[in-house]
Amino acid sequence: MKLQLALDLVDIQGALEVVEEVQDHIDIVEIGTPVVINEGLKAVKAIKDAFPALTVLADLKIMDAAGYEVSQAAAAGADIITILGVSEDESIRGAVEEARKQGKEILVDMIAVKDIAARAKELDELGVDYICVHTGYDLQALGKNSFEDLATIKSVVKNAKIAVAGGIKLETLPEVISQQPDLVIVGGGITSQEDKKATAREMHELVKQG
Repeated sequence: MKLQLALDLVDIQGALEVVEEVQDHIDIVEIGTPVVINEGLKAVKAIKDAFPALTVLADLKIMDAAGYEVSQAAAAGADIITILGVSEDESIRGAVEEARKQGKEILVDMIAVKDIAARAKELDELGVDYICVHTGYDLQALGKNSFEDLATIKSVVKNAKIAVAGGIKLETLPEVISQQPDLVIVGGGITSQEDKKATAREMHELVKQG
């Protein structure tokens, strides 16, 4: 089980400062969609150049032109690139094919997917590396989470690794760990804390014990 830090509402300098603080207690650093929109793929390159030992995920949430967009993220230094589960199968295939060429991995974000079980099974057969249940920011505000969907996906997926994201905090982490995902993605649960390093350390220890 690994811990991923999601950096969403920061610029490149802010991202560098946060990662510097917590780098010893995370496995993957995610350059979130807002950062990519604000700063472009140079944000991915800046983090990879500064922290070459960390796995870097570019949260592009690709919907179309998948092969090309994966190639660009890979060139910027991304190790894992995200595509939306609601994308066309042909886009998923294009992303997977390009990622294989580049020695990278594809994470599928299941945000807005209606039939979680059916789509997860299809995505698994398409050869993606990770399938991520994700309660988006707008639904988190309504008190929703992804924990039930995590169990659903685990019941149908045979090959892909399972990730979970959306509103995970230190107090809810044990519930997430109990379902044994491969990857736990935490954003504000770390970045909004006064002592980010201590929080990341405690979360990482729980994840590794899990």
